[in-house]
Amino acid sequence: GVLRHGPLNPGWRRTDQRLMANTYLQCLFLSPISYIQQRSRPINEPTDKTHRNDIYGDLAPVAADSIAPPIPAATVVMLRDVTTCASGVEVLMLKKNSKIAFGGMWVFPGGRIDAEDYPPDGDLDVAARNAAARETFEEAGLQAAAEDFVLFAHWTPPATTPKRFATWFFATRVLVDSPVQIDGGEILEHLWIDPADALARHKAGEIDLAPPTWITLHQLTLHGASESILAHFQANPHNVYATRVVKNSAGVRVALWAGDAGYGAADADVAGDRHRLVLAEDGFVFENSVVRY
Repeated sequence: GVLRHGPLNPGWRRTDQRLMANTYLQCLFLSPISYIQQRSRPINEPTDKTHRNDIYGDLAPVAADSIAPPIPAATVVMLRDVTTCASGVEVLMLKKNSKIAFGGMWVFPGGRIDAEDYPPDGDLDVAARNAAARETFEEAGLQAAAEDFVLFAHWTPPATTPKRFATWFFATRVLVDSPVQIDGGEILEHLWIDPADALARHKAGEIDLAPPTWITLHQLTLHGASESILAHFQANPHNVYATRVVKNSAGVRVALWAGDAGYGAADADVAGDRHRLVLAEDGFVFENSVVRY
């Protein structure tokens, strides 16, 4: 089915007064026909239709020799079972300081993979696990066993993204109810929340979520308590998202992933299978007919 999340948000700033002044000056010097032709365009006609949490930047082509490699990073979805919500599970979310990457967004604990995270043999998977565990302690004060993490996704944004991270996504269960301790610097707030409630708050405009976070929360809503979630992740290959972002014929930006009929040609209007997130102004719309979530 089609899922819609997110409030109405105009995708452009209001500049009515300046544009009206320009229009007045133009009518003094243009012929009546020229004035009518220019005035036939709406004053506030948008050039792009984007959601407030569209993180993917300008869609202008990027020269191959100017594309910087994405920064390796890792994050972990911390799950705890509860009896106070319908799903039976809550996930730990942290609010980023607005002055850093993904500022103001609600995210899972995580960050870039540092040199200290690599084992002697340089194993990148081990380094990603170590980084996710380290960041969880630094950002939330929680100890997590990296060897228990379950890999369920890997995300790489397009070259147009202002700050590119190639991110390993893990999940694990919190068995000890330890208090969360944030630093008040990089992380300003935290909450344990039912994934469905997080999506509802995003829809209401109360919290901001980047597309990978939104997709992850959506996936968590499909499997109940933490044991079922982790069992599903363990039984299936992790999803790989090499994101392509294009505009459809209506001017709406769309994130495409492997399996979508338009992915290879980078064409959102191609008919066929769907594996995409429509980044519409009035809410994210997830369309999937090929990948098991």
